Amino acid sequence: MKKLSIIVPCYNEEDVVSLFYQETHKAVTSIPDLDYEFIFIDDGSKDHTLDILRVLSCQDKNCHYLSFSRNFGKEAAMYAGLEQSCGDYCVIMDADLQHPPVLLASMYQALTQEGYDCCAGKRIGREGDGALRGFLSRSFYKIIQNMTHMDMSDGAGDFRMMNRKMVEAILQMKEYNRYTKGIFSFVGFETKWLEFHNVQRAAGTSKWNLGSLFSYAFDGILSFSTAPLKLPGILGAFLLLLSFLLGGLGLAQQIFFHHNMGTLYFVSDIVIFLSSLQMMMIFILGEYLSKDYLENKNRPIYIVREQDSKPAAANVYDITPIRRNAI
Repeated sequence: MKKLSIIVPCYNEEDVVSLFYQETHKAVTSIPDLDYEFIFIDDGSKDHTLDILRVLSCQDKNCHYLSFSRNFGKEAAMYAGLEQSCGDYCVIMDADLQHPPVLLASMYQALTQEGYDCCAGKRIGREGDGALRGFLSRSFYKIIQNMTHMDMSDGAGDFRMMNRKMVEAILQMKEYNRYTKGIFSFVGFETKWLEFHNVQRAAGTSKWNLGSLFSYAFDGILSFSTAPLKLPGILGAFLLLLSFLLGGLGLAQQIFFHHNMGTLYFVSDIVIFLSSLQMMMIFILGEYLSKDYLENKNRPIYIVREQDSKPAAANVYDITPIRRNAI
C-alpha cells in the first residue's frame, strides 16, 4: 500500500486548523488503497495552534506535528515537513483551506496512473486579494519569469503533490535563503497542472501583508536571478550617453547664448541623480552579499522545540543526516 504525507505549515491558525484536518481527512480516506500521514509544522505560533495539534496527534495516530523554537517562516516549515516525511508521495497544503482537499484524488491519479512526477494546483483569478495586490502579484510573476527563464507563472503556488524522487531532489538543495517556488521549477520533473478557483480563507486572517509580499518577491528574484547585477552596466552606459548630451547642451548655451545658469542646473540635477543611482546599486550588491553571508554561516534552516513521538524520517530516507543532526 502506498503512503501519502500531507505537509501543513501553520502559523497562528487556531481558528481553522481543526476544520482543515476534518475536510482533508475526509478527502484522503476516500482514496482507495492509500495510507496517509499528516505532518503539521507549527512555525512559532503565538496562539493555541500547538495545543490543537497536540490533541489531533493524540486522536489520530497518523497525525504528527513538530513545533519550531521560533518563527522561521513558511519556507523553512515546508522544508522541515518534506524532511520529516516518509510517504511515497508528499503534498504541501495551506491550513486555511484555500488549497481544496477535493483535488487530492485527482493529484494522486496523475502521479500513479498518468506517469507524472508532480501534480500542482494553479489558482485561477484573485478574488478577494484586492486590485492592487492582484496587479502587483501578476507583475511580479512576469518579471521573475523573464529574469530567471523558469516556469513560475501567476497562480502557481506551493499546493502540489510530488513523488519521492522529486522530494529527494528538493531536499538536496539546502540553501538557507529558500524560495520554494523557484526550487520546484529548478529541479524540473514532469508536472501536471490542475486549475482551481481562488476561494476565501475558511477562518482567520491572512498573515501576508503588502510588506511581507514585497520582501518575499524580492527574495525570490535574488535567489534565482543575477539580472539585477547587470543593472549598473546598463545604467552606466545610458548615463555616459546622457552626460555627453548634457555636456554638449551646456557648452552650446555658453557659446551661443552666454547662459551659465542652465549649465549649473543640469550639473546639480545630474549629481543628485547619479548619487541616487549609486546608492541603489550599492543596495543591490549589498543584498546579494548579505545572502551569501548567511549561506556561508551554514546555520540550520529550522530548530525544533517540540514534536510528537513519530520516528525521525532519517530512519526511512537518510537524505540529509548532517542537517538533521544540527537541529
